[in-house]
This record gives sequence, structure tokens and C-alpha cells, in this order.
Amino acid sequence: MLKNIRVLCAAFFMVSLTLLFLDYTGAIHAYLGWIARVQLVPALLSLNILVFAVLVLITLLFGRIYCSVLCPLGIFQDIVSRIAGIFKKNRFSFWSPCKAFVGLRFVLLGLFAIALMVNIVVVVVLIEPYSAYGRMVAQLFGPVYMLGNNLLAYFAERMNSYAFFTVDIWLRSVSALVVAILTFVIIAAFALKSGRGYCNTICPVGTFLGVIARFSLIKLRISKDKCVSCGVCAKNCKASCLDSNELKIDYFRCIICFNCMKRCPKKAMRYGISSRKSAEDAGGTMNVISAAESEKSQDKLTNGGNVRRGFISGIAVLMFGFLTRKAYARVGFNFDGGVAPLEPKRAPSRSQPIIPPGADNIRNFRRRCTGCQLCVTTCPNNVLRPSNNISSFMQPHLSFERGFCRPECVKCSLVCPTGAIRPITAAEKSSIQIGYAVWQKELCLVITDDVNCDLCSRRCPTAAITMIQYTIGARQRRIPMVDTNRCIGCGACEHLCPVRPYSAIFVEGIDTHRTV
Repeated sequence: MLKNIRVLCAAFFMVSLTLLFLDYTGAIHAYLGWIARVQLVPALLSLNILVFAVLVLITLLFGRIYCSVLCPLGIFQDIVSRIAGIFKKNRFSFWSPCKAFVGLRFVLLGLFAIALMVNIVVVVVLIEPYSAYGRMVAQLFGPVYMLGNNLLAYFAERMNSYAFFTVDIWLRSVSALVVAILTFVIIAAFALKSGRGYCNTICPVGTFLGVIARFSLIKLRISKDKCVSCGVCAKNCKASCLDSNELKIDYFRCIICFNCMKRCPKKAMRYGISSRKSAEDAGGTMNVISAAESEKSQDKLTNGGNVRRGFISGIAVLMFGFLTRKAYARVGFNFDGGVAPLEPKRAPSRSQPIIPPGADNIRNFRRRCTGCQLCVTTCPNNVLRPSNNISSFMQPHLSFERGFCRPECVKCSLVCPTGAIRPITAAEKSSIQIGYAVWQKELCLVITDDVNCDLCSRRCPTAAITMIQYTIGARQRRIPMVDTNRCIGCGACEHLCPVRPYSAIFVEGIDTHRTV
């Protein structure tokens, strides 16, 4: 019963969080956005002390329930491990950790804590479990999800229905895709070989909660008067924390999955509060229920008659296919009157990256952002994409090749679970300066082609660009002049500039946002 309840709850959180990263419309966040905010590291970074304290209290009471129910990366490992279990049953065994191994776990936890304090972004991004799962979903499963949506839109259009609309499927960042693939392979390899090996080897959240779980009130315990040391529990313990010979449980690694309770043929496992007859070892990490000493049976029971049931029988998650951005057709002869194909825009070299409105300043943004990609997948304007820079690795920045940051859109600020982007209103955003436009004389059509062009001025939503008279030889032309006191850095001018591949006017980021 306990395992079925755990699996049901884990399935709800897993599916809900996955949908958050797949939902490019942002509609689901109004109902399920709280699930991202109850993840441990996002709660810590957003200074949500209440959520953080509740998670610690739950661990003190019930053990590492967070790892088995709330953590999406942990549940993903369970799914992969379950698939591996179809081909090889009873594949786990108790592993007694050496001091060097335990020390390594604490070293990684310390490194993670230091990285959080001094903004070593690449360390936080790569080993934080919530963000690692988010990138896998966004980069590997997101294109498949959008392809399915486009197929539905295709058939709906032919039935005169507009219930679905097509979306562009394109590659936002090669490095983000590579990181997602490597994360998927490493996590899946751990799960295939040792179940929750990643949780009990690398994950800093697992180490932190494991220390607390050693002192939890309610624990799994073994009854000596019932146990016959058959080893079934240890062979099904994906945390490799159960020693059926010594009748001990390593609570530092136990994730409260209840596999041992479900598989024990003698019902010798119990999940409850310690009794007076219980005995603990000196270190406080092992606990067994003591009864009158009885002679252990030497008979080894077989596993042939066990009925294996679960809420999740298997999910097809081993997908490596992804769709790249559409290639522009380049042919030698065009049937449209000879118009040359439009060359795609390229991002200019900016001395300062442009961070989303609501991030306030770069220091605050880099300290709190874990690069989970939730804002990137939700952005309807296609301006957010993961950074390739080591100092801001996988954190989002704005680029305007495919759109511009519309003043009325505030979706990225509403979905951020870590507080890296604070919630703002549309009215507030329209007056927040995230950068300023810079005109490049040597690229502008007015100068290079001696033609009239005022597209940047006409499309500027804040009227920060005005056209002034400029003499070119014997002719008078009008060139743009930027009022940096009114420009908010939305990128409309850069995106709509007809010059290719680099726009004649581009946005330069600023370190600290201000109200104009």
C-alpha cells in the first residue's frame, strides 16, 4: 500500500513538472507552477524559507521522501531502472561504502555550496538535479512534443478548426543540446547499472538530505524475529543500502522507495517509529528492530512466485531524436521573379549580455539562476536562449534574430522558480531598461546604398529613435538617432532592421536595469 501511494504521488509530480517544461504557451504554469517552486534548490535560491523548512522537516520525520516523490531526476532514474529490471531481475546488492566514497560525497556537496556562494555557475548548472532534468526535457523531448502539436494543427486546419497552431521547431543552442544529451546518457547509465547510483554518488541534494535522514523519526526497520536473511530485500533495493546478512539499513542512502517492504516474503520490513527494543549502531546510520534472539534460517527463498505490480509499467524515455531548425532554400533559379533568398540574421557581438526584465542586475541573476530552461521554453517571442559563456553557462540571455521582447509579455518573470527573474507587470516592464540601441553607420542602408529607410524609427515602441537630417554628398538623407534615456532595449529595431546578416542597429546590454 505504501509503495503504491508513493508511486502515485511520484507520477503526479513527474508528469506535472514535465508538462511545465514542455508547455510553450505558459498556460499550465498558472495551475502547476508551484511544483517547480517546491524543489529544494529553487526554494533555497528564492529565499523561500517556509518551503525549505518544510522540506527539511519532512525529511526529519519521514526520511528522504523528497528524493523518492518530489525530485524529477530521481523519478526519472526509477523509470530507467524499472526498464532495466524487465531484462534482469533482482540485480541489486548491498554495497558497504568506504570512507573515501563518503568523503567524496561531502566534497561534492561542499563544492556545490561554495559554487552557490561565489557564483561558479557551471558547477551549479551541471549537478543541480532539478535543472538537469529540465534541460533534458526542454532539449530532447520538447521538439518531439512540438512536432506532435504541429501534426495536430495540420489536421485541425483541414477540418476548419483552430484549436491548435503551428510553432517553430529550432535549435536554440548547440551547447545546451550537447549538455542535455550527456546528462541523459550519464544519468541513464547510473540508473541502468545501480538504480539510484547518481543520487547516492554525485547529487548534492541527496547528500544533504541523507545527512538529515539519519536522524529521521519514522524509518524502515527489520524485524529479527521474522527475517530469514533470504536477501530478496537487498536484491531489490535500488539504493543498495540494505544489508540482509547483518540486518542493517544505511539511512544515509535509503530513499524510502518501499521496494523492500513490497518484496519481502516474510513481511519482516516495517516503516514506523522506533520502539524501545530497537537497537542502533554507534554511528547512528543503521537501525534494526530487536526481538528475542532466534536462530537465523539458512534456507534461501526463491523469487519465482512474486507478483510485481506498479503504477508505472514503463515509459518510453530513451529518445535521442531531435529536430533542427529549418534550412533556408538556396537554389540557382527562382520562380518568384528572381528575388534572392533572404539571408538569416546573426547575433552581433555584445560587450554585455542582455538579461531578462525582472532580473534587476547581472550579479543577482547569475547568483540565483540554475539554467533550468523553464523561461526559455515558455518565451513566446523566441528571444531567450541558453548562454555558451562559461561565466553564465546555460543561463538565458536575449537575442533578437527570431523576434523581439514585446513590452506586454511578462511570461518569463512569472515562471522563474528561483527568483532570478522577479515577477513584474506589463506596465512595469514597459519602463524597465534592459539595454540600449546602438546604430552602426557602416552597415546602415541609408549610408551603404544611399536609400531612404526609417523602419527602426517607425517600429520603436517607446519612440526612442528619431530620424535626423544627414548629408551624403549632394543629397540629404535621414539617419536614426537613439535617445538612450527612453530606449528600453526591447530589440524591435534590431529584429526588424532589413540589413543582413548583422543588423545596422543592435542592442547592447547593461549591468543593472533601471526605470526610464
